[in-house]
Order: sequence, then structure tokens, then C-alpha cells
Amino acid sequence: MPQHYGQPSCFDKVKFGVMIGFAVGMSSGALFGTYSAFRMGLRGRELLSTVGKIMLQGGGTFGVFMGIGSAIRC
Repeated sequence: MPQHYGQPSCFDKVKFGVMIGFAVGMSSGALFGTYSAFRMGLRGRELLSTVGKIMLQGGGTFGVFMGIGSAIRC
């Protein structure tokens, strides 16, 4: 099993930034998406569909920006 003793590579840092950004964007999308969907009066399947879309959009957007920020810091 290979051991990693040095610093993580720039690609590893960017990948980690994207993953963290995606997780943060998904969680904020869940909070704001649920609130927004309830305010629109959605229930059931429409609620889940709308919240899911908002979560993916938030995760993707924030993940891209965190990846770019991590790449700049390399």
C-alpha cells in the first residue's frame, strides 16, 4: 500500500476544494430550497423535485468557485 508522506499535489487541493464546496452548497441549497418551496406552497413530489434541483445547482456553483479558489492558492 503506497504511503503519502509529502504535501498534497495541486490537483488534490483543487479536488478537495470542489468536494467541500459541493457539500456546503448542497447543505445551503437544502435549507434555502426547502424554505423557498414551502413559501411557494409546494408539497410532495413537487417539493422534493424543486429542493433537489436547488441543492444540485447550489452545490455545483459553490463547488466550482471553491475549486477555482483552491487553484488560485496553489
